[in-house]
Amino acid sequence: MLTATEERILACCESLMGDTLELTRDLVRGYSVLGQEHGALATMEHWLKRLDLPVERVPLDAPGFADHPHRVPTTWSNEGRHNVVSRLNPTADKPHLVLNGHLDVVPAEPTDMWSRLPWEPWEQDGWLYGRGAGDMKAGIAAMVMAVQAVRQAGVEVDFPLTLQTVIEEECTGNGALACLHQGYSGDFVLIPEPFGAQIYSGQVGVLWFRMRIDGVPAHVLDTRAGSNAIETLQGYLPAFKALEAEINALPRPAPYEALDRPFNLSIGKIEGGNWASSVPAHAILEGRVGFPPGMTPDQIMTRVRQVIADHHRSMNDGSPAPRVEFHGFRSEGHLVDLETPGIRLLSRCHEDLVGEPPAHYLSTCTTDLRAFHVSGGINGTCYGPVAQRIHGVDECVEIDSIRRVLTTYALFISRWANGDVTPGSPS
Repeated sequence: MLTATEERILACCESLMGDTLELTRDLVRGYSVLGQEHGALATMEHWLKRLDLPVERVPLDAPGFADHPHRVPTTWSNEGRHNVVSRLNPTADKPHLVLNGHLDVVPAEPTDMWSRLPWEPWEQDGWLYGRGAGDMKAGIAAMVMAVQAVRQAGVEVDFPLTLQTVIEEECTGNGALACLHQGYSGDFVLIPEPFGAQIYSGQVGVLWFRMRIDGVPAHVLDTRAGSNAIETLQGYLPAFKALEAEINALPRPAPYEALDRPFNLSIGKIEGGNWASSVPAHAILEGRVGFPPGMTPDQIMTRVRQVIADHHRSMNDGSPAPRVEFHGFRSEGHLVDLETPGIRLLSRCHEDLVGEPPAHYLSTCTTDLRAFHVSGGINGTCYGPVAQRIHGVDECVEIDSIRRVLTTYALFISRWANGDVTPGSPS
């Protein structure tokens, strides 16, 4: 099924596996949590230059971006913050392929739960460990080296090809959106998120919310003189669980009706009080709620407000109403068009390498596909390595699966260059 040129490309992929793992490890060493992404971004720039690929910085504070209708408002400044992008042949009159991945990671603390420090990558039994190894620095390394393998094999990349390495995927999606806002668009996007070698077919909507409760501080010599904000906050938890059940009981668009509980609500952070011997004067809860494609962020924001207000009224204790904010994701869900030429081409590449058609994966989270679909009107999918414990302790990625992404993306790029993606291409 493979041509001599394609066999040569696969041989180049194998020769570049060492570099792929080296780049992954270098990126993991840059512990790129929110606001600290500069190390990973600098590493990315270094490697792109090392591979003789052009480098551009795409700022998150570009003129007009603050007013973008799909941008999430943030409490932090975006001054000086940027993505790193590499564009080949941007003016060529051929279908434009975008490869996108995020460099930011979620916090790994408490680090004493890890077998080793999470920003010191290590390998064991065929797996590469470290925060972000799976989600999604190995995928970024594979997609970059796939371009290198095609070029190294002597295949001319004469079509528009953009490599985007972005930030804020884990909290807002504003990084990828900033690229689109500044014209870094395309006709099809591939994202090597760590869902394995399968076609990503859809994702849910996601909303972040924050609730602050104010109590009455008092000395513990008489706790009845105060109002304990932490204890009051706990009373809201059953109401949030009821909201999760309510959303999952709604009529669902196909194919989400086949999943047991696709729309998850997580209370991800609670903090409060300031002194062990004082009745706590405040408590803050931050959560994330998933919702079905077809429901808007405004609709789910209204419902979250209602749940909080209803519970507050039921308390009937004269306490001030909680303050509610929406501080991160406001991401619509959507389904991927699996009949587009780009996805048919990816399926053929997978089948030619693996010997069988790829499975499909219906997601219960969100990815940067949202920006491309909602803001750019661009179809695409995720196809990436196999990872375990992403967002958890001892996150790791399977090394053989990195090889699968590298070879599949390289084959995909070479066939895209040959025009195999033109409308009407055989399935």
